[in-house]
Amino acid sequence: MTGKGKRVEEIGAQDRLAEMVDCYQKLIFSVCYRMTGDYFAAEDLTQETFLSAYQKWDSFDGANEKAWICRIAANKSIDYLRSAGRKQVPTEDAFFHHQEERHNLPEQVLIENEIKQRLSQCCEKLKYPYNEIARAYYLEERSASEIAAERQAKLKTIQTQIYRTREQLRDMFGKEELI
Repeated sequence: MTGKGKRVEEIGAQDRLAEMVDCYQKLIFSVCYRMTGDYFAAEDLTQETFLSAYQKWDSFDGANEKAWICRIAANKSIDYLRSAGRKQVPTEDAFFHHQEERHNLPEQVLIENEIKQRLSQCCEKLKYPYNEIARAYYLEERSASEIAAERQAKLKTIQTQIYRTREQLRDMFGKEELI
C-alpha cells in the first residue's frame, strides 16, 4: 500500500475510534468501575480499553462491536485486579481503617447527602407502590426479604418492584442530568 493509501486508512481508523469513544465511553467506564471499584483506575482502564481496541481493530471480525469492546474492558479490569492483588494484600484492620477515613471526609459526606437528597426527591415522584419500595430499598437500605416480610408480600414480587423502581429512577436521574 502506498504512503497516501495508508494515511487515508489511518484517518478512517481514528474516526472509527472517535465514534466508539462517543458511543461506548460511559458503558466501558461502568464495566471497569464495577469490576475494580476504583474510580481513577476505571478512568485509566477505559482509556486503555479504547487504545487496545484501536490497536486491534484489524483483527476485529465485525460481529458484535459492543460485546467485543466490553470483553476488552473486562480483560483489562481483570488484569488490573490481578496485578493490584499481587502488589499488596491489605489486612482487615487496614481495609476498615481506610474505609472509615474515606467515609468521614467532608466532601464525601457532602456528596452522599446530595445524592440521597436527589434520590429522595425522585422517590417522591414515583407512583405507589414504587415510591415506598424505593424509599425502603435505597434510602433505608433494607433488603428485599425485609421489605417482603414487612409488607406481607412474596419476595419475588418485591424483587420485581425493586427492578422496576431501579429502571424508573435510572430514567429520572438521566433526565435530570440533561436539564
